[in-house]
Amino acid sequence: MATGPCCVPSPCGFLDQSPDRKPQALHQQKCCGRPAAGTMSTKAFTLVSAVERELLMGDKERVNIECVECCGKNLYVGTNDCCIHHFLLEEQTLPAGTATFTATKQLHRHLGFKKPVNELRAASALHRLLVLCDCSITLVNMRSLEPVPSGARIKGAVALALNENPVSADPFCVEVCIISVKRRTIQVFMVYEDRVQIVREVSTPEQPLAVAVDGHFLCLALTTQYIILNYNTGVAQDLFPYCSEEKRPIVKRIGRQEFLLAGPGGLGMFATVAGISQRAPVHWSENVIGAAICFPYVLALDDEFITVHSMLDQQQKQTLPFKEGHILQDFEGRVIVATSKGVYILVPLPLEKQIQDLLSSHRVEEALVLAKGARRNIPKEKFQVMYRRVLQQAGFIHFAQLQFLEAKELFRSGQLDVRELISLYPFLLPTSSSFTRSHPPLHEYADLNQLTQGDQEKVAKCKRFLMSYLNEVRSTEVANGYKEEVDTALLKLYAEADHDSLLDLLVTENACLLTDSAAWLEKHKKYFALGLLYHYNDQDAAAVQLWVNIVNGDLHDATRADLYEYVVDFLTYSSDQALVWKYADWALQRSEELGVQVFTKRPLEEQQNSFNPDDILTCLKRYPSALVRYLEHLVMDRKLQREEYHTRLAVLYLDEVLQRRPGASDKGADVTETQAKLRHLLQKSDSYRVHFLMERVQGAGLPMERAILHGKLEEHEKALHTLVHELRDFPAAEDYCLWRSEGRGPAYRQRLFHTLLALYLSPSPPTPELTVAAVDLLNRHAAEFDAAQVLQLLPGTWSVQLLCPFLTGAMRGSIHSRRTAQVALGLAKSENLIYQHDKMKLKGSSIRLSDKKLCQKCHSPFCEPAFVRCPNGGLVHTHCAASHTDPSSPSPGART
Repeated sequence: MATGPCCVPSPCGFLDQSPDRKPQALHQQKCCGRPAAGTMSTKAFTLVSAVERELLMGDKERVNIECVECCGKNLYVGTNDCCIHHFLLEEQTLPAGTATFTATKQLHRHLGFKKPVNELRAASALHRLLVLCDCSITLVNMRSLEPVPSGARIKGAVALALNENPVSADPFCVEVCIISVKRRTIQVFMVYEDRVQIVREVSTPEQPLAVAVDGHFLCLALTTQYIILNYNTGVAQDLFPYCSEEKRPIVKRIGRQEFLLAGPGGLGMFATVAGISQRAPVHWSENVIGAAICFPYVLALDDEFITVHSMLDQQQKQTLPFKEGHILQDFEGRVIVATSKGVYILVPLPLEKQIQDLLSSHRVEEALVLAKGARRNIPKEKFQVMYRRVLQQAGFIHFAQLQFLEAKELFRSGQLDVRELISLYPFLLPTSSSFTRSHPPLHEYADLNQLTQGDQEKVAKCKRFLMSYLNEVRSTEVANGYKEEVDTALLKLYAEADHDSLLDLLVTENACLLTDSAAWLEKHKKYFALGLLYHYNDQDAAAVQLWVNIVNGDLHDATRADLYEYVVDFLTYSSDQALVWKYADWALQRSEELGVQVFTKRPLEEQQNSFNPDDILTCLKRYPSALVRYLEHLVMDRKLQREEYHTRLAVLYLDEVLQRRPGASDKGADVTETQAKLRHLLQKSDSYRVHFLMERVQGAGLPMERAILHGKLEEHEKALHTLVHELRDFPAAEDYCLWRSEGRGPAYRQRLFHTLLALYLSPSPPTPELTVAAVDLLNRHAAEFDAAQVLQLLPGTWSVQLLCPFLTGAMRGSIHSRRTAQVALGLAKSENLIYQHDKMKLKGSSIRLSDKKLCQKCHSPFCEPAFVRCPNGGLVHTHCAASHTDPSSPSPGART
């Protein structure tokens, strides 16, 4: 019976101790020249005794083990006394998870020779055991160990190899390749239950010493080099040289079309049938005896040690002391090592346990390489679950080392439940969350404080990482189903760090839980953000009240210096009328100019359907500036034509002008601006009460406004008299004429300009000032006057040179009018001539009318000779032509 796996007596007397112990590492460096410093210790295998000496040979001292073969539970041992021993192996798993083996001897048989048994190969499909002894391969029964009755055997064999990738499709035969006793010859046989058949004999450049076969490809160790030989085509591919006198060759098939070779310089070389290497070599000692594969590991045996290298990263993972070993082979995943006296099994630890051991040692990269390489050994679904978990664990290891970039990539690749990460941070998960951490746990930390050991700088870095990570994943599939936890945690982090992104989070679509988030924001005095949270959750009244308290100074939050303007803008676009009316007075009391925007900047559709202007005007009675601005909005912006709005606005303008006239106030600029607004309103509007305003203006010392009102009453002489004789504002008088004649005919405009000219010339004789004004008027607006009438009004003392521009313009206008009239007359005559020609043509042709002719309009026959002929030649009744109203139809032509 074997002892436990952690304390196995090896043939050299050493204990199988943990390989990272210093004494062993030093011993390893001295004995085999492998530097211990570069060795990464991993416990991948445990050495367990399978067949002890007493069970195999009893007290026979001279009996030695020459070869072994294992097929399932059957273990065959060939010895130097020409015997084959058959054992049945039973594997047992101890409570600690380690394995032990019990070997039960079934029988042994002597082959009848005096030579040792060199090699054993099992052909389980044939229930045969191929035994190489004394240069002959004998077929024996796997159970009875009796030779086949036919006596079939292969003679002249030095070494043999089974083709595990057979060329033949026959399931009841085995392909065997041998090194023949004939020099430089390889032979290929087909082996059946009771017979053998040679199928190919191949010559080699040098004497072959070792062979492995895959399909048609032979990998050969010759005297001085390794080669790949395709025995079907005869094509050979040189691999690399070596010296067979100095080094024992090793040729081993490790997979489909790939071999492992013992190369120069203590390298284990990988080679494909194409002659290339797809993996980096592993570093062995110079005196390697044998090699085996147990994916993902390559094991090598030398005089003192068994070394374990990874095929995934070519690193040495484990070293087991083992002296006097001379056999190392693998059989369908089971690795057997033997001395001349005993057989041992290297039991691989489960890959998952190896991976977890590596992660426990924080050897993340090795664990990931091993986990990824385990794909071929584990069912797909189970592998995916295992691999995701390994990625997550590796991510937490990097996270604990503050290697956030690596952690982020591993979290995302491993599809980490983001709540696992959030749960490390105290109070970030919502109180309503039912999340429990993964079991077994993905890490060893209770929370962030334990992970950072209270180092606040590290805590801050971890929080910045979580902010970044959550912000990246919140809109991806990673956050599906956990949006509330993600957004709530993100809000808490932003609030705690006073981060600018807090507001961006709250004004966009989010899933922040109101109860947790509100308490957190209030705790950190983020009242403006709390208002945004209330607004997002349709609690606008609570939001506005909070902001009003901040503006009033009841709460302190300096997030926005323009919070009052923000509240006004918020109320402007709010559809809650009750909320707007509730805070309208507050907004107006703080600033009438800004507060009134709650009504004036509201969307037009909402103004028309929701808010009654009369209600707003009632509200604004106590706020004169706001009242004026709102009336301006109604009159100027919305262009409402209600008389009361226009009159009220004009009265308010007038009152302000009268209050701030020079002498009553020092704000002359304001008076000028208000007067300009008043004059513009009086000129452009036709909806105010003119007589009412005229009564207010009379005697108020506002001649310009009075003149505008006279104009509205069509009292042009009074208006122009005010402008000319009271104000002496001649440009204004000319503008008045243009203003009042807009949209009127030329005669109306001419009458206004003649009236103005008459006022300029009315004093007899006119003053020089009026004379200049009259001359300027005539010269600038020559086209607006009747020259004949003007010449009769002008004093005889005026020179022609003085009126040259006027006379020139009048002449040009007169000539232009006459020529235009002549052109129009000529065109009319031409058109008339065309019509007369068409009429003559129509009269010159005859039209036949009978009772069979039908009216083109009503489709009835003609009952009388009177009819109308259309330009298209159709005939219609006279009464049908008279009632014809279709503009798209051709109009009737001559009546006959």
